[in-house]
Amino acid sequence: MDDAGVSSRQLAYHVGVSAKQVERWLADEMLSPHARNREDAARALGVDEDMIWPKAVQDRVKLGNDREILRTYPYRSACPSTVWADLAAGAERELLLAGYTNYFFWTQVPAFGDLVRRKAEAGCRVRFLLGDPEGEVTRQREIIEGVALSVSTRIRITLDELARLGPVDGVEARFSAAEDAANHVSLSVFRFDDQALVTPHLARLVGHDSPLLHLRRHGDGGLWSRFAEHAEELWERATPIPS
Repeated sequence: MDDAGVSSRQLAYHVGVSAKQVERWLADEMLSPHARNREDAARALGVDEDMIWPKAVQDRVKLGNDREILRTYPYRSACPSTVWADLAAGAERELLLAGYTNYFFWTQVPAFGDLVRRKAEAGCRVRFLLGDPEGEVTRQREIIEGVALSVSTRIRITLDELARLGPVDGVEARFSAAEDAANHVSLSVFRFDDQALVTPHLARLVGHDSPLLHLRRHGDGGLWSRFAEHAEELWERATPIPS
């Protein structure tokens, strides 16, 4: 390999692999080294990475609706609390929390009640969509999860925090309709203007053990819109919770 005056052996030295490994990369255009090795090789050769491995560069560029996926987490609990806090603080128009319990916002976001009040007073629409703590789906979910902090207890924590907040113009809360409860408990959608955090609940796992997607809207018809429309549909059929 002498495109830039560097032999396979010299390149291997720069990248920290064997010369034989370098020769394998060059012999098979479908074989791509790890990102760090690609960067080191391109730096040693004095060329752009896409000149050597164009397919690898193309594969990591998000196109179309893939651009809406900012990040994925294997567990909701792996998403830093600062992400939740920053998204909540940054919302100016819409804050729709359509988890089944939503209780963890008061533990994830410092002074969350005060933040909710400030957002509503500044003109942001704040909505809480909750499961019915007395509903049949709630009871079944508690049996499935089998944890000490039950689903109904987590819902009541949210209701208690909302009661502490008191009546605030711009803050609304509803219970999802009985016919929607199974769909609600299996998918949490948290919208912050044009971004959203979405958790599909897996089998017997509680929310924090289920995966999470961080999405940003790019036009209509993408992932963000599909999940936002799902939450709006549940909201439209939901029952207002007395203040």
